[in-house]
Amino acid sequence: QVQLVESGGGLVQAGGSLRLSCAASGSIASINAMGWYRQTPGKQRELVATITRGGGMNYADSVKGRFTISRDNAKNTVYLQMNSLKPEDTAVYYCRAIATLYNFWGQGTQVTVSS
Repeated sequence: QVQLVESGGGLVQAGGSLRLSCAASGSIASINAMGWYRQTPGKQRELVATITRGGGMNYADSVKGRFTISRDNAKNTVYLQMNSLKPEDTAVYYCRAIATLYNFWGQGTQVTVSS
C-alpha cells in the first residue's frame, strides 16, 4: 500500500504561482513513477505531468513551459511548481503513484485561478 498526501493548493490570481506537494509513505520501493493529474466538474481526469523513477518527465501540452515536476527522494515527495497560472488551470489536482501492481491516488487539492 502507498499513502499520498497532497498540499499546497489555494486561490491565486492569473499570472501567479503555486507549488503543490505530494508526500508518499508506505511501500515506496514499489513506486515506478509519480504524477499529477487534474479534474474539473463534468470532465475526465487528465494528465498534467509525470516523473519516473529514472527521472524521465512528461507534461501535458497545455502546461509545458509553465509547470515543472520534481522530486525529493530523501523526503519521498513530489512537487509541481506551477507558474504563469491561467483561469483554465482551475481544477482539483491529484497525485498518483504508479506502482508495480496498483495505482494509488491522493485525496486531491483544489487550485483556483481568478482572472
